[in-house]
Amino acid sequence: MTLKAVEINHLSIKFNEQLILNDINFSIEEKDFMAIIGPNGGGKTTLLKVILGLLTPDEGKVKVFGKDPKKAKDLMGYLPQRLDFDHDFPINVFETVLMGRYHGLLKKYSNQDHKAVIQALKDVEMDELKDRQISKLSGGQMQRVFIARAIVRDPKLLIMDEPMASIDPEMQHSFYELMSRLKNKMAIVLVSHDVGAVSTHVDKIACLNQKLYYHGPVEDSAEGLEEVYHCPIELISHGIPHRVLKEH
Repeated sequence: MTLKAVEINHLSIKFNEQLILNDINFSIEEKDFMAIIGPNGGGKTTLLKVILGLLTPDEGKVKVFGKDPKKAKDLMGYLPQRLDFDHDFPINVFETVLMGRYHGLLKKYSNQDHKAVIQALKDVEMDELKDRQISKLSGGQMQRVFIARAIVRDPKLLIMDEPMASIDPEMQHSFYELMSRLKNKMAIVLVSHDVGAVSTHVDKIACLNQKLYYHGPVEDSAEGLEEVYHCPIELISHGIPHRVLKEH
């Protein structure tokens, strides 16, 4: 029997007595390419943190490849929404990705670690720039480097929070080309506000606004999207902000 990448049953979580996620039930298969969408404050980032084992739910169960999330960290790669680092720090592309293989203060990097870095850089097509200073990269190149760092341990699940936020629209095509290659190796879950873009590239969508309004194939998602955004799916797909729709 094949284990699911993620299995969530009756998940609820509160912050300061405010309900953030309410009775969430869904699963992610081993080779899914899924987008989690929904309005700001709907609990998307909170859900990712629960899957990563960074937050403990008040109710419900979460399993990652059959394990407690805290015991499955080596099976997951994570690209956070905001990458806090010093752009002026003298570190190159190779060294940045190598940090993803960190074993502890007293343990040195091995030849296997170095080979893993080269492979991760090849996967994101950045191996030819391995010696370039990180501060000399474009936004799109830098994003690829941090994806390489997230996958350098060869995870079975890659989780990304708003990965499109740091790159220009013209870079989106190459990003999704990269994702189409990586999804053959791992399950991929990304949070996004760009409904129109993700719906043309991902296989499944989870529509979240404290409750889970839809979870399944993209082609069947219109009703769930309309319910969570409270506006017609045609308008959402054309990128009209929810604020504008509300005013009309």
